[in-house]
Amino acid sequence: MSQTFIVTKEHRRFAEFANAVRKEKTIGICHGEAGVGKTQSARRYANWDALEPYITRWGPRGDEDAHHYALANRSRTVFYTPQVLPRPKEMMRDIDHWHSRVDVCVWEHQLATGKVHGPHIGGGPVYVELLIIDEAERLTPVALEMLRDRHDRTHLALILIGMPGIDQRFRHYPQLYSRLGFSHHYRALGRDELLFVLQRHWKHLGRNLDPDDFTDAQAIAAIERITRGNFRLLERLFPQINRVLKINDLETITDDVIEAAASILIIGN
Repeated sequence: MSQTFIVTKEHRRFAEFANAVRKEKTIGICHGEAGVGKTQSARRYANWDALEPYITRWGPRGDEDAHHYALANRSRTVFYTPQVLPRPKEMMRDIDHWHSRVDVCVWEHQLATGKVHGPHIGGGPVYVELLIIDEAERLTPVALEMLRDRHDRTHLALILIGMPGIDQRFRHYPQLYSRLGFSHHYRALGRDELLFVLQRHWKHLGRNLDPDDFTDAQAIAAIERITRGNFRLLERLFPQINRVLKINDLETITDDVIEAAASILIIGN
């Protein structure tokens, strides 16, 4: 991510949901509107922004290894986004690839902390406990059945992330639906959380936000109206706000600045 991750109440709720799915070794569904932060929360939970590039390189060992091994040990999670119209066998091969590499990282941490001894061999302990599938609407019936079968045989916990209504879609797959243990609705930012996030963005731009100040209150109202608490729109809006401030040599973030910044973006309903 380009900016420091902001831990919101919705992210904490997602983490609690993911922990429950892991503990119960069940299947969970996370659904919410586009841009509310589902993917960011899932990647954060899995430490995937750090682990994915490290596992992809998979080259000679270096000084940063211990840090990544500890991250993998902490999350014990694989995050995966299927391609559009995924081929089920290729998807499962990809998942197995990530699964095995995270397993090795966890084993390396266990070895370094004295909890295991000897070389890592196939058929040994399996450390990954949770698989998170983003963009689950892309999954074909065959892909869903293969994931359900993997869950049944290995007791690997599974979270499927998608848009509103995905839980109703899965009603058409009774073998999968009967195994659902948890459903989590990921909501847009409420006003209190929006203020918290805006304070961080104002600070990032070198300014202080005062909700009791009339100009700031107008700016907050404009952002609330334009984004409706959508986290992704907020992330897209603030670089444009910074751009408008610099181009016009302005110091204050006003509702006019925000309207000008929003006009540059394509913001749908």
